[in-house]
Amino acid sequence: GDLAKAESLLNEKGLASAAKKAGRSTSEGLVVSYIHTGGRVGSLVELNCETDFVARTDEFEALGRNLAMQVAAMSPIHVDRDSVPEGEDDVKDEQLLMEQEYIRDSSMKISDLVKESIGKLGENIRIKRFSRFELGG
Repeated sequence: GDLAKAESLLNEKGLASAAKKAGRSTSEGLVVSYIHTGGRVGSLVELNCETDFVARTDEFEALGRNLAMQVAAMSPIHVDRDSVPEGEDDVKDEQLLMEQEYIRDSSMKISDLVKESIGKLGENIRIKRFSRFELGG
């Protein structure tokens, strides 16, 4: 009868299923673009999943759009700590896409958003790379 507790339990199960899927291959996916109003800032994100079937779902496409919007708005430098080149030791969490606060819900990080999507879609999802473009930049 406790809705908050039920939601918490479902979230934990989703995170557990995301952890189980982490080692699975992600060879399908989409390249998603976002151009900010005014056309001065844009981004491209390569988002991978396990099957073409999931890559064509509205939920996967929405995740890609939201991630591309995040990249355009927050200017991350690297995807995560593992993608930081050797010798670059002074990278802050705010410069890592997966560690950034989600711009549409500050109570969660991008890593939480991706894990939530893994739970919903039932496949491993990975942000492979991204690029951000700014006019004159």
